[in-house]
Amino acid sequence: MRSFLFVPADSDKKLAKGASSGADALILDLEDAVALSNKEAARRGAADYLKSADRNGPKLCVRMNALDTPLWRDDLKAVAAHAPHAILIPKTISGDCVKKVAHALDLLEAEAGLRTDTIKLFCVATETAASMFNLGTYAGSSPRLFALTWGAEDLAAALAARDNRDETGAYTGPYQMARTLTLLGAVAAGVSPVDTIYKDFRDEAGLERETRAAARDGFTAKMAIHPAQIEIINRIFTPSEEDLAHARAVIDAFDKAGDVGVVALDGVMLDIPHLKQARALLARAAAAKTI
Repeated sequence: MRSFLFVPADSDKKLAKGASSGADALILDLEDAVALSNKEAARRGAADYLKSADRNGPKLCVRMNALDTPLWRDDLKAVAAHAPHAILIPKTISGDCVKKVAHALDLLEAEAGLRTDTIKLFCVATETAASMFNLGTYAGSSPRLFALTWGAEDLAAALAARDNRDETGAYTGPYQMARTLTLLGAVAAGVSPVDTIYKDFRDEAGLERETRAAARDGFTAKMAIHPAQIEIINRIFTPSEEDLAHARAVIDAFDKAGDVGVVALDGVMLDIPHLKQARALLARAAAAKTI
């Protein structure tokens, strides 16, 4: 999956637009996009959508409310029986948060007659100060875990920051660190690193720059808050034919050389990490059905 689009679960109109956006996954939001007075309506909306939506379309995920609220258990009860692809856990502190939600899902899946681990999990893992010290704890937390992402807006609120970007539009130090630790924590856990949203949905050039930087550094997908952002995100995270041809050439060079650690290709010396990168690129392309 390359693109995850947030959609308020209490808005039929936005759910319909999201379904036709081209996003690889929709996140039916029960948290920040929904007023407290409308939480129950949002749960009903998410459940109804999960029951009626075409499962051959985008993957359907649900963002529950945070574990430090009394809302999250009712969120899970409302949607688990309808087998969303995944639950997004906001404001996680450590891998223990994943374990807590995974245990709750074990019980709900059993009640619904679903296979254990049917519902996957991913986290917004950097939205509090405490969470920043625990990005290494997600490894081994649950077989349900498939991705980590990061959030700059809630972290800025937690830090009482005036802003999270400098005068050039670049993230300032604390948020660059959150991004980097999420990338490292996800790779260490063997799950997908997913870049955060770009909140100015009218700034296509800024979105493209930020998405290219994410793909360059190793992120495999990006969150979105508006359907207009999906084309750029999908395009950048889809390997180009040139990228694929180079990856195949790297693999072919190693295959022809036999059991070696270094090969030369087009005047450049390549070693085993380059081979691993090439294989990973082709695997992502195959998953995205681009080969």
